[in-house]
Amino acid sequence: MENSTLTPTPKRWLVSPLIPPGVSSALEEFPSLLRQLLYNRGITDYQAARAFVDCAPAEDTDPFLIKDMHTAVEILHQALAENALIAIYGDYDVDGVTSSALLYEFLSSLGSTPRVYIPSRFDEGYGLNMDAVAQLHSEGITLMITVDCGIRSVAEIALAKSLGMRVILSDHHQPGAQLPPADAVINTRQAGDPYPYKQLAGVGLAYKLADAYLRMYPQAGLDAQNWLDLVALGTVADLAPINGENRALVRAGLEQMRDTRRQGLYSLAQVSGIKLESVNSGNIGFGLGPRLNAAGRLDSAMAAFELLTSTDVFSAGMLAQQLDAQNAQRKDLTLRVQEQAIQLAMQADPDSPVIFAASPDFNEGVVGLAASRVAEQLYRPAIIGARGETNIVASCRSIPEFNITNALDQCSDLLVRYGGHSMAAGLTVSLENAPELLARLNAIAREALQGVEMVPVLGIDREIQLEHMRPEFVPQVFEAMEKLEPTGRENPEALFCSRGVRVASSRVVGDGQHLKLTLQAGKNSFDAIAFKQGYWLNQLPERIDIAYAFELNSYMGRKTLQLNVKDIHPAQD
Repeated sequence: MENSTLTPTPKRWLVSPLIPPGVSSALEEFPSLLRQLLYNRGITDYQAARAFVDCAPAEDTDPFLIKDMHTAVEILHQALAENALIAIYGDYDVDGVTSSALLYEFLSSLGSTPRVYIPSRFDEGYGLNMDAVAQLHSEGITLMITVDCGIRSVAEIALAKSLGMRVILSDHHQPGAQLPPADAVINTRQAGDPYPYKQLAGVGLAYKLADAYLRMYPQAGLDAQNWLDLVALGTVADLAPINGENRALVRAGLEQMRDTRRQGLYSLAQVSGIKLESVNSGNIGFGLGPRLNAAGRLDSAMAAFELLTSTDVFSAGMLAQQLDAQNAQRKDLTLRVQEQAIQLAMQADPDSPVIFAASPDFNEGVVGLAASRVAEQLYRPAIIGARGETNIVASCRSIPEFNITNALDQCSDLLVRYGGHSMAAGLTVSLENAPELLARLNAIAREALQGVEMVPVLGIDREIQLEHMRPEFVPQVFEAMEKLEPTGRENPEALFCSRGVRVASSRVVGDGQHLKLTLQAGKNSFDAIAFKQGYWLNQLPERIDIAYAFELNSYMGRKTLQLNVKDIHPAQD
């Protein structure tokens, strides 16, 4: 049962200023509400607005602009011509699994039978490892392609090269000081890479490799766009920014998912209660993605890979049910680790700027989720780890004001291994170095966060007086929201706020976790749902200020307007 009594840090609402008349005039082709939403997202001229609405990236998307892409294509073509044994080495999260599935299906369509290797989170950990490389060599593999991993695996790729293997390294993570000695490094973040868009997920880079190959060596009936459904799944689930090229890829992928021929995706949507004909990025982030991730968090990510590549109805159905059950188990484990981690951290040092908690009882597969929840609850960087006999294997989640990977770079001498992004990272540290690591990270955080108001900010697109809202405004809202899709990181869904609405009724649903409301504003009445805010029930004032998104609630074939409440404040006089 996922029912936490923990309450999050109150949010500060930042209401966007009204669009200036000059910008409004430049965007006059678009409806007024959409103009405001575009302005809030930094779009101030017609050309940029048209590109955004049409999902046409301004950057050049030629895959051969990526450094080493020509070399990678030639190495791959030679391996295929020689019928060489090829291995795809992936990661165990959704990005890695979708990357692996994409290249597996792509290479299979070219007549190859690639070996897919996804390491165990529990036995091998993140990224490449020496034993796996040696094993692949013993199986006769002569070309290894990494997806969503490998950019910091200098020693492991050096071993592969010493054994005579060729290596195409494909990874979107931030490179370290030294690049691995791969034959081709596909990473847009590396020094000297001219590709203009730097935010592609791992599956996006796998797609670019397939696209580049088919541009140089066209195959009848084959198009890299056939795999955009996997690109959408991996990009959204990995919390990559949904802007620029990513947004175009995700929108096209969602269109493909709505008419899917992928049996595993259809079966997964069935157990998730998601209607694929209207699937959006939110369905991936909160429904499909967590279930695909659950396999690698609790057991083997190969179950998720097999589901995505399955063509058998019965097999896909069984795998989808397995992942659904594992996801339910994952929720319970996450909650327990989350609450225990906060308790341990508060007992150790309640004023520590970095939350750190490790225990042999923590399940390594859910520490990342727990760290994310803790960082959100307390609005501090959080490092939650599973303590072993000699090491702590931990996940880090941060806040926008603190780049966690940069901080870890300053502590690299204390770490066995690490890597990640500004907001999320993973690390392994020896037990003896853990206290010094925490002390150093706290010192870095105190300096970086000095003078920063440690309150999460909720961006509000527009304040609305619900008592004055007319029925004809509702279609305008949904039309504008549709133009924003797909939404996600760096392109958030449209949020509004209204003040002084009266609580006509309230009750908890979902085992007491969520709050169901009927709100009154003048003569207008609104149904509302506040997910994970059931704790408000016994302290809810008569009048409240709300931050919310508009949504359509479908029940028994009937669609009604509902307010999805993101945050509640007691109304101010």
